Amino acid sequence: MTAHERFTLRNMYLYLVCLITLVISIFAAVQVVRNVVELAYPGPGGYFEYGDPKLSDAERERRADQQRDAERRQAVLGLVGSSTTLLIAGPLYGYHWRKVQREMRTRATQPAGGEPPPT
Repeated sequence: MTAHERFTLRNMYLYLVCLITLVISIFAAVQVVRNVVELAYPGPGGYFEYGDPKLSDAERERRADQQRDAERRQAVLGLVGSSTTLLIAGPLYGYHWRKVQREMRTRATQPAGGEPPPT
């Protein structure tokens, strides 16, 4: 198979879609791992409030709880968003990659004249 047969406009499109969806999938997978770690091991938070002498201990604790809840919520939202991206981009990549491979096999089995093989 020559380079001209391999790099048709259709194949270039399929390769480009595969590249883009693969990159998106990699970034989404990294974000999934990051959000899972953030949920499992949250940051300490609340540094700015502990030095305020006007706040009671109960108010400091309430604000710290609110901050932890907000961080947990953001981590869950990030996890849902990244997982959704991964669930969409992954199958798109697989579909287009199988198309490329199927076309390569079809072209490899065709005779030199470009006619389809006899059935």
